[in-house]
Amino acid sequence: MPVPWFLLSLALGRSPMVLSLERLVGPQDTARCSPGLSCHLWDGDVLCLPGSIVSAPGPVLVPTRLQTELVLRCYQETDCDLCVRVAIHLAVHGHWEEPKGEEKFGGAADPELEESRNAFLQAQVVLSFQAYPTARCVLLEVQVPAALVQPGQSVGSVVFDCFEAALGAEVRIWSYTQPRYQKELNLTQHLPDCKGLEVRDSIQSCWALPWLNVSADGDDVHLVLDVSEDQRFGLSLYWNQVQGPTKPWWHRNLTGPQTITLNHTDLFPCLCIQFLFQVWPLEPDSVRTSICPFREDPRAHRNLWRAARLQLLPPRGWRLDAPCSLPAEATLCWQAPGGGPCQSLVPPLPPANVTVNKALELPLLNVHPNLCVQVSSWEKLQLQECLWVDSLGPLKDDMLLVETRDPHNNRSLCALEPSGCTPLLSRASTRAARLGEQLLQDLQSGQCLQLWDDDLRALWACPMDKYVHQRWALVWLACLLFVAVLFLLFLFRKDQVKAATRGRAALLLYSAEDSGFERLVSALASALCQLPLRVAVDLWSRRELSAQGPLAWFHAQRRQTLQEGGVVVLLFSPGAVVLCREWLQDGASTPAPQGPHDAFAASLSCVLPDFLQGRAPGRYVGAYFDGLLHSDAVPALFRSVPVFSLPSQLPGFLGTLQEPGDPSPGLLRERARLVSQALQPALDQLLKAPGDPGDPEDGTRDGT
Repeated sequence: MPVPWFLLSLALGRSPMVLSLERLVGPQDTARCSPGLSCHLWDGDVLCLPGSIVSAPGPVLVPTRLQTELVLRCYQETDCDLCVRVAIHLAVHGHWEEPKGEEKFGGAADPELEESRNAFLQAQVVLSFQAYPTARCVLLEVQVPAALVQPGQSVGSVVFDCFEAALGAEVRIWSYTQPRYQKELNLTQHLPDCKGLEVRDSIQSCWALPWLNVSADGDDVHLVLDVSEDQRFGLSLYWNQVQGPTKPWWHRNLTGPQTITLNHTDLFPCLCIQFLFQVWPLEPDSVRTSICPFREDPRAHRNLWRAARLQLLPPRGWRLDAPCSLPAEATLCWQAPGGGPCQSLVPPLPPANVTVNKALELPLLNVHPNLCVQVSSWEKLQLQECLWVDSLGPLKDDMLLVETRDPHNNRSLCALEPSGCTPLLSRASTRAARLGEQLLQDLQSGQCLQLWDDDLRALWACPMDKYVHQRWALVWLACLLFVAVLFLLFLFRKDQVKAATRGRAALLLYSAEDSGFERLVSALASALCQLPLRVAVDLWSRRELSAQGPLAWFHAQRRQTLQEGGVVVLLFSPGAVVLCREWLQDGASTPAPQGPHDAFAASLSCVLPDFLQGRAPGRYVGAYFDGLLHSDAVPALFRSVPVFSLPSQLPGFLGTLQEPGDPSPGLLRERARLVSQALQPALDQLLKAPGDPGDPEDGTRDGT
């Protein structure tokens, strides 16, 4: 039996207040203004284009406050729609230029200045309205005699009638001028429903409202709609976003009682339900009402944070992607190497709610790998990302200095440490206190990087490499050299011990053509594992590959292999050659993966740029198998690195994979013989198979 999760026993409403609304007759929009103002409403809607903020040429009229009121727009006595009336309060922004020189002391008045003060102040005010699924913009022209107003003074208001909206909907309203002299005003409002309105006989959608129950059964969520058998209606699910346009997700035309099943992972706080009722069977006109039942649901909020992604955009940008707006704050922090919490910094990012799905700028002069962005909600850390680790490298052992200035330009410096901010030149027993004088000299000599600055504070990153264990540097160096010599002697005398070490990392990439070719690759990988090599191949990581996806799995393996000084081995086959040619012919487009575990196809978008930009030598090695592919079939782009035929060129292949100078030629030939013995049966079986993977017309077989 389904377990009740929460019930919304309602006619799509929760408002306890009952409102009696004014009625407007007819479909025509109108505008009126307070005494002293004159206004005009443009015919038809206009494009919503706020534009950039510009400087005011003098006194201008700007909107300062928005107010809304609900009214009814009626076409007949019992045929009305809910409508939002908007009042825009206006004030004067900017000043007239004061007279200069002798004119200030009783000289002749400037005729142009007098004329401007006797003219009218005019403004074009835009009202933008959004309520799923409609969006409108209207333009109001307003003017007031300039002689009757003073800068900063409120001059009155303009009232617009009106924007139609659905019962229970969330509406968003913006107002700004054209051109725009300041940040636009905005207002968000949740409209009441039939239960909160004294209009049941006037709004037809209130005559046939369904009862909605929401319940959970395991991982499923059921929306149970109780309506009459012959009631026809449309049901839409959509994401109602405060920032950005509303996103439709699901729509159906239905009749009678219904049960809609959702997975619990589909729930988000901004997931809303809209009902489109056809009140009269023979009339095409419909009425809408909406509800967002998951705003306070804990599962929906957990899903939202799981779906959120924090990205850092070079050089100084960041972006938070999420299906809904997030009640969160973002801050900068300093992540010291060696773990530990990331320490919050000034300047904090804007304390208002984070704007999702929009690139934002970090208030930094320079970037540093230890700088990170944290996103928190209700004082709980949700996301953290450090600045462009791939491009700036690993965390540095730098000391962050915080400079504070007072109004008299006196400054103090402290160093950010795990225990807090330690004043320089103090007697504390911390590293920053011991090196306070040296750090101060580094700052004065320009060796520190300035990260941020304003009138009262600044941040500096000072390198600490030369101070790390300075007192014991020679002793530690001697000890390390002694240990290194002993270790090298031990390795030279005990070669079998070296064979048991981890060895060099090797990542094998191939195109999965059939089971025979996979057995051949598996035989090669198993044989290489018997050498001092650490081999990674997707055949042994299918679970990780399915969970992460081919591209993410390859990117992680490639990055780890190259960071450890390893090598990526490209195993060319007829199918791999075809994929490479398709990629090169199509430019930067990524080839479609050949299967759910085909890491080779997914990796081309990362591998080929290394070859095109000359970064492949020393990091990549190519190989193909005797009898399956001719050497000429390997694309010319990949011949910038060594390409070997296996097993005929195994000694050279193994020599390239081994660490430089190791092993001896005799040992290398013995290892090549063992690998060849492991490869040959699988290769012979593949060559004798009736369904050969090569295509003779492509010239990918030996001798073609």
